[in-house]
Amino acid sequence: MKERKRKMKKSRAIIWLLITVLLIGGLGYVAVFGVGKKGTGAAKHIKQGLDLAGGVSITYEVVGDEKPSDSDMSDTIYKLQKRVEVYSTEAQVYREGDDRINIEIPGVTDANSILQELGRPGSLYFIAQTDSQGKENYSFGNGENGTFGYVLNKTIEELQMDGSIVIDGSEVASANAATTTENNSVKNKEYVVELTFTDKGKEAFAKATEKAYKNGETIAIYYDGQFVSVPTVQSVITGGQAQISGQKDFEEAEALASTIRIGGLKLELEELRSNVVGAQLGSAAIKTSLKAGIIGLGLVCVFMIIVYLLPGFASALALIIYTLLVVLVLNVFEVTLTLPGIAGIILSIGMAVDANVIIFARVKEEIAAGKTVSSALKIGFDKAKSAIIDGNVTTLIAAAVLGIKGSGSVKGFAGTLAIGIILSMFTALVITRLIINSLYAVGLKSEKIYGSIKERTPINFVGKKNIFFCISIVAILAGFVFMGVNKASTGDALNYSLEFKGGTSSNVTFAEDMSIEELDSKVVPNIEEITGDGNVQTTKVADSKEVIFKTRTLTVDEREKFNAMMKDKFGVKEENIQTETISATVSKEMRNDAIIAVILATICMLIYIKIRFRDFRFAVSAVAALLHDVLVVLAFYAIAKVSVGNTFIACMLTIVGYSINATIVIFDRIRENLGIMRKEDLNTIVNASITQTLTRSIYSSLTTFITVLVLFILGVTSIREFALPLMVGIICGAYSSVCITGALWLVMKDKIKAKKAE
Repeated sequence: MKERKRKMKKSRAIIWLLITVLLIGGLGYVAVFGVGKKGTGAAKHIKQGLDLAGGVSITYEVVGDEKPSDSDMSDTIYKLQKRVEVYSTEAQVYREGDDRINIEIPGVTDANSILQELGRPGSLYFIAQTDSQGKENYSFGNGENGTFGYVLNKTIEELQMDGSIVIDGSEVASANAATTTENNSVKNKEYVVELTFTDKGKEAFAKATEKAYKNGETIAIYYDGQFVSVPTVQSVITGGQAQISGQKDFEEAEALASTIRIGGLKLELEELRSNVVGAQLGSAAIKTSLKAGIIGLGLVCVFMIIVYLLPGFASALALIIYTLLVVLVLNVFEVTLTLPGIAGIILSIGMAVDANVIIFARVKEEIAAGKTVSSALKIGFDKAKSAIIDGNVTTLIAAAVLGIKGSGSVKGFAGTLAIGIILSMFTALVITRLIINSLYAVGLKSEKIYGSIKERTPINFVGKKNIFFCISIVAILAGFVFMGVNKASTGDALNYSLEFKGGTSSNVTFAEDMSIEELDSKVVPNIEEITGDGNVQTTKVADSKEVIFKTRTLTVDEREKFNAMMKDKFGVKEENIQTETISATVSKEMRNDAIIAVILATICMLIYIKIRFRDFRFAVSAVAALLHDVLVVLAFYAIAKVSVGNTFIACMLTIVGYSINATIVIFDRIRENLGIMRKEDLNTIVNASITQTLTRSIYSSLTTFITVLVLFILGVTSIREFALPLMVGIICGAYSSVCITGALWLVMKDKIKAKKAE
């Protein structure tokens, strides 16, 4: 009977191993070639950002003779940013000159369709059905002058004069698509648009709905010369919130909500020009980044096999599956991928190893403690599960908050991060376990191929806490000192790029067509020589010889040198060079969104850690370590004068996720040892916990560091500026989790005990 069961287990194991091989082969085939004639699912079909694949560039100009105020321009840019994120989270909106707004949307090639969907921002009105004399403001006609078959009987100016316009778009605070079951007795799902009005709009809308409800009338929504919705008023609305029902699906509700949002702009805009633009980076940059990813993945797999033997081989297979699944999921969810996004995925490959390191370090410990391989595998996975889940869920909470509250690149980063976290947990806890158990079942049972770890004498990390605290304080203070020095010498604490400060956009029409690679090798070095700054962004206008160069703000003298260089070296005529001052692509509102999102994410992480560890000091210590890592990396930015651009936000958010994950692993071991080592003092418990997880801390940091180092060596300039601070962050995260967090928790616990004793 036992022999029969053994044979059945072996047969199932062989089947699982064959499935693993087929899964890798199948996913690999889909990633390279896709499925069907269109190649659905192939890596080449992943939506790419403006830097990788180009997109549409649209310039709007404010209607009217008066110069718009800075606040109105800022508000309009922010609302447009929210609107165009429907197309891509990586879309950028920024100011050009005094009265122009530029929109860049990656991954699309039809400027006309985008313009048609965007319409003419800033002309939305809520119109009462009848005026004060009972005359119809609009009526059901032949539909030639608008959708829904309604026609306007008066001009907008006439409606404004007689008070028939209830409110305009500027008095709508928010408009969002939603589903509800509250509007009918049978609880069928309905698709609606939920509106929230400003205080001024709330009062005006209440009066209008009172009149319309009494007379059984409608209040039409009129945008860009046509009716977009004509809902009947079913009650008096006094609370400042309303619902528009009757949408056939969520997409229709979202389209109406987006229209209302863009119609809520303070300024009316008209199209000045639109272009389809090419990729900002050449194919060589993409190839080197992908090459770095493949090399990094290979090195990590080799490292895992050397260190963890057979389990390392299992994790290498799971890691390959993880990488292929990421490609598939990016396709399915239509995530827009930029070059920093590729860097983030390559980084996630290193971070995905972490769960396997935690598991196999546990397995080695159990084998060293005298357990059989079978028991060690079971116990290792079970004991590692809490640390893996807590660490990843904590980071996932942060990703969720950043995705909901963030905007632009923050939202895009959050999506990529969430995908990486979910897939890494799945591959570690399910795929790796299936593979290693199958390998064991087919007969690979020798302890020698699973490895063991000798029990180490606890290192006295706590005893050296004052030294560690001093090192951290000095590093952080050095950052603030250098920021002060930089501020005094350059006017800015950090080396802000044009994404944060704005700059100059120079539109140049060359005599001959040049590729991005030629521009980068021949033209850009000359521009860098004039500006003294390596942060030059190059964009080609499709099907033309036009090229847009974005640099830091040029002085009058630098503009003259720029024009002379273009004329003398490339034969460009003076009239074919146009320059405009552009605003930061990362607006003040977007920065505020990012800060608020990070604060909310930190609070949520605090709450989760408090609930899971039942000790608020663990939560405070973890967040303190997180803040420590961010400040040390910020100090590096200040000292090394690394450019602070779009990748800065992604870098800092990556460090936040990485840091909290490393800390949770040590806290999980402290929590476990508090129950096991009850007779020992806290110093001994903390030192033992840090020592027991030291191998994990070193190996996880090393595998992540390897992937980023390869990226730094092979990547282009913008990727290196992302990779360099990340390497500092990885080292800092390992240092803080080992040397700071446990000691900080102990200090807080001792102080609270001392206060209670008093």
